[in-house]
Amino acid sequence: MNITFLQMLTLDAVIRQGSIQSAARYLNKTHPSVITALKKLENELGFVLFDRSGYRSTLTSEGKAFYKSCQKILDDIDRLKTQAYHLSCGEEPELNIAIGDITPVPDTLKVLRKFSDNNKFTHLNLLFENLGGTSACLLDGKADLIIHHIDKSDPRYEYKKFCEVPVVPVAAPDFLAIPVSNSLKYTDLEKYTQCIIRSTASETDDKNYFVLEQAPHITVGDQYTKKEIIMQRMAWGHMPLFMIKDELDEGTLISIQGKFIKGHNLDIVVARLHKAEHGTMSERLWQAF
Repeated sequence: MNITFLQMLTLDAVIRQGSIQSAARYLNKTHPSVITALKKLENELGFVLFDRSGYRSTLTSEGKAFYKSCQKILDDIDRLKTQAYHLSCGEEPELNIAIGDITPVPDTLKVLRKFSDNNKFTHLNLLFENLGGTSACLLDGKADLIIHHIDKSDPRYEYKKFCEVPVVPVAAPDFLAIPVSNSLKYTDLEKYTQCIIRSTASETDDKNYFVLEQAPHITVGDQYTKKEIIMQRMAWGHMPLFMIKDELDEGTLISIQGKFIKGHNLDIVVARLHKAEHGTMSERLWQAF
């Protein structure tokens, strides 16, 4: 069996245009050549595509089933042509975006969804990283762009502000056996377990992210687990405010921030390597933020 693309295209034109004559004009072919193409297709298939007994030809049940499959193939070919065009214009087929552990995911996805809707042929790979692991993805060439907090004095980065995230020290009510007041000190917490995030960086991160070295620790791999650990009265810890605002309002978590135990506002930025040229789609994504 040898079914050609031209035969499928001819069948599609006849169906969409409503008649052989209209299909011939659409395809810029003669009326007899269209009839011949359909006859050859029926001979290849071994069944009749059209019921020609009435005033206007209609598809047979076999013809309807075959045409439905043809439509899928023709749609795939159209998408293939469009993808080939985008690739020929130098558009990257995929981009890697690393998202940090305190980056508001819903706000990030709003931007990425709009970009993805408008750029169907560029696949987005989302990498979720903790602490220094996010920047490491960019510096190691594993990400085209990151959404995280960075060392803004590092000349390797080019960045633009995305949002600001308050990070608040919290605990479950009654987790601490001492009164929670504005004068609470870190030394008062040294005997209480602190929950901390494990960095996804391959090398040890030297920065201290609110960690009490003298205190016992529970180490977890993501902020959602950390939040649950704290709510279950297993530890205290620092959490991004957007993740615990409802719990603070409800009283299922309490802030232990005060004169000595500080929270911190972190600037979340969209960052990329500071270099002369970026790919077409990478630049388009950068401009989307």
